[in-house]
Amino acid sequence: MWRYFLDAASELIEEKGLHAITIREIADRAGYTSSTVYNYFRDLSHLKFFAVMRHTNSYFKELPDYMKKGNNTVEKWLYAWECFCKHSFERPDVYSLLYIENLGSVPEELMESYYQIYANEMINLSEHVQSIISQHNIATRSSLYIQKAKDEGFFLERDIEYIAGATMLIWTGMLTNMLNLRKKYSQEEAAKSTMEFIYKSIMATVVPEKRSQVNYDTSFFD
Repeated sequence: MWRYFLDAASELIEEKGLHAITIREIADRAGYTSSTVYNYFRDLSHLKFFAVMRHTNSYFKELPDYMKKGNNTVEKWLYAWECFCKHSFERPDVYSLLYIENLGSVPEELMESYYQIYANEMINLSEHVQSIISQHNIATRSSLYIQKAKDEGFFLERDIEYIAGATMLIWTGMLTNMLNLRKKYSQEEAAKSTMEFIYKSIMATVVPEKRSQVNYDTSFFD
């Protein structure tokens, strides 16, 4: 039955926007009472989280192919960021709700619950990447993934937390500015600018003697 509520919420989000829907409207659209909704979802944020996560399916489907382009951890991380930028700026409202806004619930618990139900969405990802993707915090995701880059000699241990946080702040800042109309970028321009900033920040942090070994195709933003 909970799928009826997700379908109803998804329809209303497309019609009215993420912030203009209520539990009552979702229940009415699904053909049930509001009290029935709470048998399946803790609150409105819980329901909206599950509904909008559906919009990330295309990101997860493309992510493995993007990462295959890389020959080392830094390259794979850059291509993963490119994929994330492409999809997140196509639906900035969705990705803002998922990764920036206050969900009212513990986001890690929501993420874990979602992937337990929709495990098939990550079937093409390695177990290592799956464990990272299931992390809600973007900086935490990055820190976990690029530990291998430290072992490969691309980053110093002291720079791992810094570059993971810096790249997250670049993306968060651009997405927030775009949603608040503080920057007049098209979705494509915002994705390209964000990726360029991220690329330059990562390359500046790579150990100098290893930079020549990072061969990322910059045509996405050049």
